[in-house]
Amino acid sequence: MNKVILEARQFPMRRIRIDAVVVGCGAAGLYTALSLDTRLNCAILCKTNPDISNSMYAQGGISAVTQRSEPLRASHVADTLTAGAGLCDKAAVQVLVSEAADNIERLIALGVPFDRENGDLARTREGGHSERRVLHCGGDATGLHLTSTLLERAKQRANIRFYDAAQLTDILYDAHGVTGVLALCEDMPTIFETRRVILATGGIGRVYNASTNATCATGDGMAAAARAGLPLQNMEFVQFHPTALVGADQTGRSFLISEAIRGEGGKLINNQGEYFMQDVHPMADLAPRDIVARAILREMRRTGESKVYLRLPDKPRAYLEKRFPTIYAECTRQGYDIPAEPIPVHPVQHYMMGGIQTGLFGETALPGLYACGETACTGVHGANRLGSNSLLECIVFGNRAAQHCADLMLPAAQAQYEAAAATVPEAPATRAVPAAPPLLDYVQTGEAIRGIMSTYCGASRDAEGLSRAIASLKEFEETLLAAPIRTTAAVETLNIAQIALAVATAAYARKDSVGAHYRSDGAPPHHPGNGDDTLCHSIHGAGDHDGHSEF
Repeated sequence: MNKVILEARQFPMRRIRIDAVVVGCGAAGLYTALSLDTRLNCAILCKTNPDISNSMYAQGGISAVTQRSEPLRASHVADTLTAGAGLCDKAAVQVLVSEAADNIERLIALGVPFDRENGDLARTREGGHSERRVLHCGGDATGLHLTSTLLERAKQRANIRFYDAAQLTDILYDAHGVTGVLALCEDMPTIFETRRVILATGGIGRVYNASTNATCATGDGMAAAARAGLPLQNMEFVQFHPTALVGADQTGRSFLISEAIRGEGGKLINNQGEYFMQDVHPMADLAPRDIVARAILREMRRTGESKVYLRLPDKPRAYLEKRFPTIYAECTRQGYDIPAEPIPVHPVQHYMMGGIQTGLFGETALPGLYACGETACTGVHGANRLGSNSLLECIVFGNRAAQHCADLMLPAAQAQYEAAAATVPEAPATRAVPAAPPLLDYVQTGEAIRGIMSTYCGASRDAEGLSRAIASLKEFEETLLAAPIRTTAAVETLNIAQIALAVATAAYARKDSVGAHYRSDGAPPHHPGNGDDTLCHSIHGAGDHDGHSEF
């Protein structure tokens, strides 16, 4: 019987048996559901509602070689490996690049409105890219157009059903593999019984004070998988985007200023109007993101300022308004007259390269459990993600996970499945609730965790700060686990505490600097080769089970 965090015996319990469950309604989750065999009934669990996901905020685009050209594909592979600082899984990168064209064709067939120039797909260039291979929609609104199109198509599928206000709490399993998930679904504990679960819950942005991520990005899938005993890989590699607009919206989300602006000729300058990237890297403003972010932080320390500025390309106003309509509108709303004046920017948390360890089909160490998108660590990104590879990863590995899990239940295995599914308990085992459970302010606790991570585990770390962070985060985790988990706020706060601890622990263990992981007290940045020197850090939760192994 599983050990779960949800204190469910206080509430009515419902059970839903279904062929497959996708947790998450961003690009990865929606595309995976659309790629499933239509004979399989699929539930999509949406943390809030289907219209809210982190994917919708993606601006830059999808990096994909759509031409049937081996040299162009080889160039994309090489740029990805370089950005990943030698820690990418080469096989995963080859899969990503080689299957890009077919998946882009399918997205076009589904109705995704990629921008075009003279009838051909429009392409731009971003940091770390040696070629113009980034496809985009609506200028700088790729994620919004992609997810809205996929959502529209998913709602038209008779085999797909959406469950709103569904907060994942636990992964259920037996000796044969996954048996389902437990979720707070409209505040009612619900067991979704299935032998196929795909986690696509996005990233960890709310672990930090400043992030481009939506407020729903609390590492839910990663935390639930870790509690079920699954390894998390490369958690020290957290990407900080160099250019977020200074300030945050009412939800605390920082507005991203797309790297594509620098791809079109934008330049970073300090408060004196001095250009400072030319001596930092051969690619200057288009260097990999970790290099640009650290260069900005150094310049901020040198000048005593809390920001630098992005001078826009020398283009007509009409061009900028058409090419970057989202950015143009937001800057105008906040009182910045572009292109007449530069945009104030600074680095903020943006992307997690680590996640649940998966194979080339999104499969995890638990049979029947898959992960894709930012929740997964496929090995594609290594120590640092190449810009716009993330949406491509969502669709390529989401499609692979869908195809792989569709083959799990062949007709001959039906009886075995029915027998195994019958073993799912009427109510999951729950933790003993203390006689006098502590009263917790989850908002205050979350803010404290974010403050610790932003102070000690940002774009630059050291042993002393990480040690302090780990000690404090362990105390928060213990306190949260001692309290009854009955609400979404409680689940989210526990998740960010456990994910923060995983990041800090992994960052402490890796003494050298590589990619997005920079140790100010360690060895200088290096670029190890792909292969056995790849470090893998994992955490296991209280629900460890037999049969798990690192692969």
